[in-house]
Amino acid sequence: MIQDTIKVEIAGGLDFSLSKMVRVQQKFNAPTIDDIESAVQKEFARESIKNKVSSGQKIAVGCGSRGIANIAAITKAVIHELIKLGAEPFIFPCMGSHGAATAVGQKQVLAGYGISEETMSVPIRASMNTEIVGYLDDGTPVHMDAQAANADGIVVINRIKPHTSFRGATESGLTKMLAIGIGKINGAATYHQHGMDMFPTLLPKVRDVNLDQRNVLFGVGIVENAFDQTAIIEIIPAEQIHEKEPKLQLLAKENMPKLNFSKIDVLIIEEMGKNISGAGFDPNITGRNRRAVAWKNGLHVKKIVVLGITPESHGNATGIGGADVTTMRLYRDMDLSATYANVITSMNLDGAAIPIIMNSCLLYTSDAADE
Repeated sequence: MIQDTIKVEIAGGLDFSLSKMVRVQQKFNAPTIDDIESAVQKEFARESIKNKVSSGQKIAVGCGSRGIANIAAITKAVIHELIKLGAEPFIFPCMGSHGAATAVGQKQVLAGYGISEETMSVPIRASMNTEIVGYLDDGTPVHMDAQAANADGIVVINRIKPHTSFRGATESGLTKMLAIGIGKINGAATYHQHGMDMFPTLLPKVRDVNLDQRNVLFGVGIVENAFDQTAIIEIIPAEQIHEKEPKLQLLAKENMPKLNFSKIDVLIIEEMGKNISGAGFDPNITGRNRRAVAWKNGLHVKKIVVLGITPESHGNATGIGGADVTTMRLYRDMDLSATYANVITSMNLDGAAIPIIMNSCLLYTSDAADE
């Protein structure tokens, strides 16, 4: 049983002076979209986009669990444009097993990002039920959220970025949402059984079955800059996703932040969370991945300390196993049910391993830097 305070008996104790520290600042090129509504309007003005929408269509708009800058504003602008074209949109959670793999939990995740029936003025239809809409060549069933499968059209909104566990032409973005996200926990668990090393080829195949069997209209692709600000919004017709998403992923990689070191003794992360990265903290930046993944990005960190978890994660601490040390505060904030549902579905069990727990933490502040 974990006590309120953990007493550790080691020679010399745990109280010692820290090395002198200095503040450093990195600079990144940061293209930014300031007017989200106008950017979405401009995309909908294209003939290849607006001609896909018909008056009276009931359109399922899929939103995920990733933290995306301006996601509520982007979603609301998309909803507004669909309504202007005469459609009847509704929102469905498109996030695989996240939100503790429950309809209520997934709806809460969306609400945490400002996406609710009150803010969007359209229904949110959350369900974990899926329909099998087709099969891969090897007999693998392809699952789709039942609400989306029975809609007249489908739109998905997602940030395009490098994945935390595999490399491919498409990694985390529209293709992944049109495979794992839209498949809910049934689909996510099915595809993860193939092994994540198969995802670069598997997920496009699942996506293409969904595109063939249902009326997917388009995907709203988002790329962010190094400061997690919206840099690009591009609406891609469904039949062009296979061609255009890889190009946006290259731009996403170019705009990612990085730690400009080759070796770090101790990396202190103030907060981890599912809204930050599917892995809690991004291996593309920290250089450290789960045990089974061969991972190189030019950075070696000896020890990682994670101090807290974001409120938007709702206790899902997937990825905590990548840290060496954490805090009692983070441990108490963990929702083990949500965390276990995520890591078991993804078959990455070490993502829920508990690091050494320390009783308290001191944040490095500007005052400390000046001393």
